[in-house]
Formats: sequence, C-alpha cells, structure tokens
Amino acid sequence: MSSVSTRWHASRNSAFYNESLLTQFQRDRIDVILVSPRNPLNIGAVARAMANFGFEQLSVIAPYEPHWREAKSAIGAQDLLQNSKTWERLEEAVADCTLVIGTGTLTHRKAEQKVVILPALAPLIEQELERGGRIAIIFGPEKHGLTREDLSYCHVLVEIPTDTRQPSMNLGQAVAVCLYELATRALSPADRNDAAQDQPARRHPVPSTPSASLDRLADVIEEAMTEAGYSPRIMHAANRHDLQLLLRRLQLNVVDTRRAMGLFRRIVWRLKHINR
Repeated sequence: MSSVSTRWHASRNSAFYNESLLTQFQRDRIDVILVSPRNPLNIGAVARAMANFGFEQLSVIAPYEPHWREAKSAIGAQDLLQNSKTWERLEEAVADCTLVIGTGTLTHRKAEQKVVILPALAPLIEQELERGGRIAIIFGPEKHGLTREDLSYCHVLVEIPTDTRQPSMNLGQAVAVCLYELATRALSPADRNDAAQDQPARRHPVPSTPSASLDRLADVIEEAMTEAGYSPRIMHAANRHDLQLLLRRLQLNVVDTRRAMGLFRRIVWRLKHINR
C-alpha cells in the first residue's frame, strides 16, 4: 500500500474524518420535511441519506402510500423511518421552526421569497442555530415539487444548481446533496471555538419568531383588514398568501412579533367598537 493510501485510510479512522459534521445537538434542531411524497422507496432513500450525515428528525406530510415506513431502501435507517413524524398539513410541521427553507428549481417558477444558492445555505443555518432557533428543510413531491402555497411558509428558497436539460432531481438525491453541503461547509467544533475566542463578547441574540407565532400575527392582521373592509371576500385567500410571505421576509424576532401583535389587536378592538 502506498504512503498516500496509508494516510487516506488512517484519516478515515481518525476524528478528523467527520469533524466537520454539526454536533448532535445542532443536528437535532434541523428537521427534514417531505411534503406528499409518492414513492416509499424515495422516502427510504431520504432516511438513509439522513443517517449518513447523522440527522434524525424526519417528518412526512400526507404521504400517498400507507406503508412507507417499511421501505426497504432505508438501509441502516429503519429506526429513523419508524420514529419519523406524520402530519396532515405543512403549517403544523413547521409550527416550532424559526427558519423554514424550501427547496426547488427556478426553471418553471418565479420566486416570491429570497433565493439562496445551495453553497450559501450552511452559513444561514449556522446563524440561526446561534440564535437558538429550529430549522426545517422542506422537499416537495417528486412530480411537481413544492406548491406556491407550500412556499408561502418558507423564509427562503434554496436552489440546487442543475443542468437546464434536467433541472429536477430524485428526492433522495436532493436530500443527500443538501445534507452533504451542511456536513462539509459547516465549521468544525475546533474552528467554532477559535472564532469565538477571536470575537469580542456579544450579547445573546434575540430569538427569531416561530412559524406558528407568525401565523397568529397574520390572523390578527387579517382580522383588522376584514374589520376595515380592506378588500372583497374574493381576495381574502390572496391577501393571506401575501401576508404569510411578508411576515417571513421581515425576519421579526420574538420581541417585535409581540409588539406587532399588541398593536394590531388594539386596532381590531377599536375597529369593532367604531363599527357598532
């Protein structure tokens, strides 16, 4: 065996080989969410990719096939598949999340939120973890990807660079590529310690707002709009869609969200009394 091969095999047996992975605590704060997946084998492939990089939080929303937990493609990840969560609606799955990341291609859609290329994803996630947040990475159905309504719950859209002749990716491959980026581009624990020592002491940042709280704020604003006669009933669904996007673009922290909630509740109270 050559000296190069010897060093390569030695590196695989050392801590250096996987030291770039996020810590277990950090990985436990990142949810992988599949929306209406069709093929159980693809769900199994997702579970296997998650296991490769140490991620364990999998949620499946309204799957087409009832027996997806028995997918044979989840080699070495059957426990992860069995312990995954199921939800009826996306808003339930992301309720506790402070950064919701949609995935897809811009080939056949116009983005309504900030677009991030995949190599820039890891720094965004690191920043949110430093704020104590919880993160969701969402993948849509194999046939058409995430819908416009699904993406209204997302703060950003991450695009995986692909050839224009074949812009879509297999679900399991897309998850593997995204998680690989996090594993290889995230700072190692040693690098994080060095960076912390080089920086002056900072105050603990104010946490971001969970998705469910943004939805409650949207409810109150929507009520104020209704009381004020802002638009005809036929426009209510479109208004709600725009509200969900706007509140996520604003990147409100929990303090700002509470203040806005109090402000709009007061407006609603006044409008109801004026309209009597």
